[in-house]
Amino acid sequence: MIKLDSGNVLLKPSQRKQLMSWLRRSLRLGERLGDFVLSITLRRSGTMYMVEATVHDKAGDFGCKSKAHDWRGALRDLVKSLTLGLHEQCLRRVAVA
Repeated sequence: MIKLDSGNVLLKPSQRKQLMSWLRRSLRLGERLGDFVLSITLRRSGTMYMVEATVHDKAGDFGCKSKAHDWRGALRDLVKSLTLGLHEQCLRRVAVA
């Protein structure tokens, strides 16, 4: 499940759809782990966009942050770090089992 709090940033429906396509791999990894909840908060401060994400699943919890001058760059960096974190949790879970 994904919770998106866009805060003071207005996203068009096409931009939300683009974000969901970027998160597709992260969602699949999270569903494999089970009990997956992803909360994303997007804020704009001056000319910078700040994005924070918290992940909760059966393997544990972790958070990611990203900052950039445009929302696409900030979200792209966040999605990369989310995917790496979830992949690492999947590998740790396989190693323990």
